[in-house]
Formats: sequence, C-alpha cells, structure tokens
Amino acid sequence: MGKLGDSNSNTQQPERNSSVIFLLLTIIFFKQATAKCRILRCNSEFVAATEPGGGAVGNDDYCSALRAYSLCTRLTSRACWGDLSYHSAVQGIEDLMIQHRCPQTGPTSRPRPQAPMSRHEGHPALDTCSYNKSFQRREGRLPSFVHCGVFGDPHIRTFQDDFQTCRVHGAWPLIDNNYLYVQATSTPVTKGSNATALTKITIIFKDFKECIDQQIYQAELNNVPAAFSDGSTNGGERRGGNSLKVLGQVAGQSIEIQAAYIGTTIIVRQTGSFLSFAIQIPMEVANTSTEEQDLQLCMGGCPTLERLPFFPSSSALQEARIKCGKELPKEDIYFQACVFDVLATGDINATAAATLALKDARIFIQEKDKLHLLPNLSSKNSPSHMAFSLMLFFVMIFSIL
Repeated sequence: MGKLGDSNSNTQQPERNSSVIFLLLTIIFFKQATAKCRILRCNSEFVAATEPGGGAVGNDDYCSALRAYSLCTRLTSRACWGDLSYHSAVQGIEDLMIQHRCPQTGPTSRPRPQAPMSRHEGHPALDTCSYNKSFQRREGRLPSFVHCGVFGDPHIRTFQDDFQTCRVHGAWPLIDNNYLYVQATSTPVTKGSNATALTKITIIFKDFKECIDQQIYQAELNNVPAAFSDGSTNGGERRGGNSLKVLGQVAGQSIEIQAAYIGTTIIVRQTGSFLSFAIQIPMEVANTSTEEQDLQLCMGGCPTLERLPFFPSSSALQEARIKCGKELPKEDIYFQACVFDVLATGDINATAAATLALKDARIFIQEKDKLHLLPNLSSKNSPSHMAFSLMLFFVMIFSIL
C-alpha cells in the first residue's frame, strides 16, 4: 500500500508542478497583456463626469458622458482584451445606453482636463494658448513639425515619411495623443473591392483647461461643414477660445482647422468620392501619445496584413500614366498613388486626391527636399523593384479576374 501511495504521489507531483507553471505563465502573460490597459482611467473619467458637480445633470449630458466612456473603452480595447473589468464596463455601457435611450452618435463630455505644456511642473508656459510662441520663448527656436496625409484609396504618408496604401475597413485611429484624437472610417470603393476610401473623419480636440473646451469636428462624404459638431467655429468661451477655429476654404468641399494652442493645422477635403486629411503638428505634441503608438496610422502606418502594393500594369496603365503625368509631372509617390486610384476606381478623372494631397504637403512640409518621396527602381534586388514586380503581378491577376 505504501508503494502504491508513493506511486500516486510521484505521479501527481509533476502534474501539480505543470499546473503551477501554467498558472504562473498565464498570470505573467495577462499582466503583460493588460499592462497598458487604461480601463480604470475610463471608469474614473465617467464617474467624475456624472457625479454631482461633474457636469452631467440632464439625460443629454448623461448620454454625452456615456459616449465619452464608450470612446475611451474603444481606444484601449486592444490592450484590455484579457481584463474582466474592461468587458464588464463595455457591457455596462451598452445596457446604460439602451436604458437611457442614448443615440450612438453625438457630442461627448470632456475626457479630462489637461495641464499646460511646460517642462516645469507648476509653472504655466508663457503664451499658453500660442504653442509656437511658448515653445520659441522656452527653447529659443521654432518647434520641429511633422506631417501626415491620408487620401485616395487610402494612401498614408506617416509622420516618419513612410508611404503606404491600405485596405483598412471600418474605423481606425490616425492620431491619439494627450491633446488630439483623429479617427478615419473607410469603406470599399466598389462592392467586393480590396481598395477602400475615406468616407468619414472624426477629430476630437481634447479639453485644454487654459484655452479651449473639448470640441468635435466630423466630416462625411458630401458633408464637410465649416463648423464643429455643436455649430460653433471656435474653442468656446475660455480666454483662449480663439486659439482653436474652423475656417471654410471652399464651401462644402474643404476646411482648415487652426489649433494655435497646440501649434497644429489640419485640412480636410472632399475630392470626388474621397475624403482626405492632412495635418502639420509639432513633433513634441505628436509624441505625447497616451495609447499604443503603433495602433495609430499616422504614427506606425497600417498593419502589415492591411497593406496593398501599387499595381501599375494592364492595358489601362499607359492611359493612367499620361493622365496623372499631366498634373503630377514628377514620378514620386503621389504620382504612383494617382495611377493606383485611376486603375482601382476605373475613373480616368480620379487624379484630384493625389494632386491636392501634394498641394497640402507643399503647405505643411518645411524641408522642400523631403516633399517628394521617390521610388528607387534602379536595382533589381531593391525592395522597391521587387514591390514593383509584385504590382505587375497583381494587375495581371486582377485583369484576368
């Protein structure tokens, strides 16, 4: 009996050890997976917005706070998939939205107050609501700016001057930092197509307590308003309210948003059946990200599996090249994007998106030698040459299909 007992003990010990090791590895994995989960921040912001004196007094205000809560959970969803509190919050928001009959779209309450952008805690920067002046006084020079452009099918020029074409469907964050959140929604160009186009752009200027109230700008196809969602054209009644303003360029077709308090300028356009987005923003502001930077298209580009090659080939190629060459004589990435758009849509006039994107880049890029990103096809072993060969292959396949 003793031997039999010893045998059972010996048999069970490795099983216990394996279970303990598995449990430890699971705990470590979930700790790493949820290390950047910010659901507690979302919870506390919602509580602060809905508690007495927090601002949410009527049902409309409560729904606004719920939408802000929902947006906060979506922004942190990828980091929170293993967090039970996150899933409870998501379900709770859904239940409360139904209970209070809250529309899914509409204004959101302020996420959180922001501190002045100063290196010295407790000492507000000079000219707080003019970022460029404040930075120049502090650093003795003008800030360094970065540019991101999203246009066409869509094509993305990132802050790092990487250029990609994406097939991203649905809503994706372009930018998410302490002061600004931008989300773009893409839908297929044609039914069953891999190519997608921007059909909606949402921009949230987060509350900056010295200067502006939170403001939301939203553009959709055939609706590019020259005002924020609440109908106003500036940042509210605070002393720096005019440091954020919407300027209509071409009625119903393009607007410019100047956010002087963060040194940022944004242009939103509609060209044909595309929306486009272009931004110039100080590097320091762009890098104040509160979420995963590689999840922001302007920061890290589109996910690898969502990237499409250009495919200049087929019998339509020569016609597309001639048409694009008339408006974009330099065969850079904007020319390639133009050829892509013409071939993908079948519309010989689908050149405006790339042409206007280059125009916006000329406005925002200070170093003119960085304006044109040129493909290098001189080496047969270069990545560009291999990508070009892949493009030809794709067009041949698409032509057959």
